[in-house]
Amino acid sequence: MDFTYDDEQNALRDAVRGLLTKAYGDFEQRRQTTKADPGFSEKTWTQMAEMGLLGLPFSEDDGGVGAGPVEIAIVCQELGRVVAPEPYVTAVVLAGGLVQACGSAEQRSELLGSLAAGERLLAFAHDEPGSRWAPTASAVTATDDGGSWSLSGTKEPVVQGARAETLVVSARLPDGGTGLFVVDGEAATRSAYPTYDGGRAAKVVLDATPATPLGEPGRDLTGSIATILDLGRIMAGNQAIGAMEVALVQTTSYLKSRKQFGVPLSTFQALTFRAADMYVSLELATSLVQWATMVVESGDPVAVRDAAARAGLQVSRAGRHVGQEAIQLHGGIGMTAEYAVGSYMSVLTMLEHLLGDGSHHLGGLAERVTDHEDLDPLAIA
Repeated sequence: MDFTYDDEQNALRDAVRGLLTKAYGDFEQRRQTTKADPGFSEKTWTQMAEMGLLGLPFSEDDGGVGAGPVEIAIVCQELGRVVAPEPYVTAVVLAGGLVQACGSAEQRSELLGSLAAGERLLAFAHDEPGSRWAPTASAVTATDDGGSWSLSGTKEPVVQGARAETLVVSARLPDGGTGLFVVDGEAATRSAYPTYDGGRAAKVVLDATPATPLGEPGRDLTGSIATILDLGRIMAGNQAIGAMEVALVQTTSYLKSRKQFGVPLSTFQALTFRAADMYVSLELATSLVQWATMVVESGDPVAVRDAAARAGLQVSRAGRHVGQEAIQLHGGIGMTAEYAVGSYMSVLTMLEHLLGDGSHHLGGLAERVTDHEDLDPLAIA
């Protein structure tokens, strides 16, 4: 496979990097931004909209740009490089992706057009207390009263659930299955709180809250939810790759500049070996994530599911390895809030648990191994 970007993709990368470096190139700017609600820069979000980034995945008919997964991945990688707190994956890839995949033409035009313009923030309210990254909903139920739908139950955590004007909510349908609904954010009871990576999430309580079905009323959309979750996993993996790249650069630079016993730390072979192992983990994750990103273009949900799980497993392992080693090799300064490397570890941990950790992906891959079920273990011996 050719992983080389073309001229337009390189231009996109340079433009996004320029915007985000200006916003968060100084790590102190990120610290100050995440201290205050809503936990991200409204100004930067508007600038991303003006650049066309918020409408990148959507068709031109729906007010978007009509770009492919590689272009979306480039944006996610650049967000990861500066650990930008903007909710791109959750608002654009997940919530926006579901509207694009399941919504009516009228819903797509209204919701995606305003999202792309930066006029509306969407949040995907799917996770439920006690759930484990399943594509189905159980704690929130939908009720149909003569064509008027309402939702009851609790969703938590919902990334930027208190800031979003519109919620895309998954709910258990009366006849079984999981449907999607559009809910006005003000109609729900929302309790916001900070997350450990500096972002914001919310507990969303629905009590016979009016809701509009996304697309055809009463239709089971479990398959669509699963596919968009897989896309989100791949794009979150791209964001993690960007974060790991910078964490590795910061660590190697520190080893070259920090002196102990009168010589740079990079003089000590044991430390350079550990940095080399970090590089190997990063390269393995990068290769799998880039491959998974290209698999998305195939449009085959089964292939995308498998690619997302394989990439997610390696990103989970690499993120933990690179993040922990970055802190260890920095020593005490790596533990301080004022130093960037600790925040990179926090963001990598958040991305790992956002849509499924390594154990989750490993379990899914193991369940799908069926070509050895009739193998005789004695014959192998």
